[in-house]
Amino acid sequence: MNRICDLFNIKYPIVQGGMIWCSGWELASAVSNAGGLGLIGSGSMKVDVLQQHIRKCKAATDKPFGVNIPLLFHGNEDVFKMMIAEGVKIVFTSAGNPAKWTPFLKESGLTVVHVVANTKSALKSEDTGVDAIVAEGFEAGGHNGREETTTMVLIPQIKPHISIPLIAAGGIGTGRGMLAAMALGAEGVQIGSRFVATIESSAHENFKKTILKTGDGGTLLSMKKLMPVRLIKNDFFNNIESLENSGATSEQIAVFLGKGRSKRGMFEGEIDEGELEIGQIASIIDEIKPAAKVVEEIINDFNLAKNELIKFDF
Repeated sequence: MNRICDLFNIKYPIVQGGMIWCSGWELASAVSNAGGLGLIGSGSMKVDVLQQHIRKCKAATDKPFGVNIPLLFHGNEDVFKMMIAEGVKIVFTSAGNPAKWTPFLKESGLTVVHVVANTKSALKSEDTGVDAIVAEGFEAGGHNGREETTTMVLIPQIKPHISIPLIAAGGIGTGRGMLAAMALGAEGVQIGSRFVATIESSAHENFKKTILKTGDGGTLLSMKKLMPVRLIKNDFFNNIESLENSGATSEQIAVFLGKGRSKRGMFEGEIDEGELEIGQIASIIDEIKPAAKVVEEIINDFNLAKNELIKFDF
């Protein structure tokens, strides 16, 4: 029995992260069809665009799927009312306080999950009534917790303090990583970076190919004065790093960042001056594959590793 599989009515306790510019309806439906839970990443979408993605996803799969809502961008009533009208049943909220919207979503019959980076936020999220928690470690791509706590520390740190299911995220892209997370107390995993480098991902091909070349130490946290974000080292990263090291204020960094920087990098393929958000696990990604193949390999790797551990009997 697995509470994550039961909660979402899925075959495998694998959630595809809802990533800005990378996870539209094609990726979400492909992961759901493969037995996991696909998420549409709404952070880059206006309400009407998100509505189109939801409708296309419903047409492409008869399996459960959800929508990730970064409250930083979508903390308004219009998007939630639209999703309810369109029949969305699962919502993952992130980058904000879940207290305002969780009761409304629960009363509307939705399953609600919130993403956290520390124990305090996990406890507050449980108090608001969420059905599960994603604990995302320092290794993850994109926006990150200021505590810089690794997944291996974060999961056993949070697990004893909550009663609802815990999903591990950050630095997980293989079945062995999934097994490790579950050994630490997680009941499922959320995987983002590995699904960016798939055929169905809406990321630009230039970005996907850059991921394949991102080796050991190829990503670092940046923009800590604004909101920490893990990026591939490129010209944009180096310029931001120089600004931060020279003592630039958060306002000066924000001016240099400007608008649309992540779109330029991840969606439009501007590799040098765009913002390239990806996790540390990029260092072991060496091939662009169909999402279904990724799910299959993760499950096979998980079972192989689990069987290998049987021989250790102390």
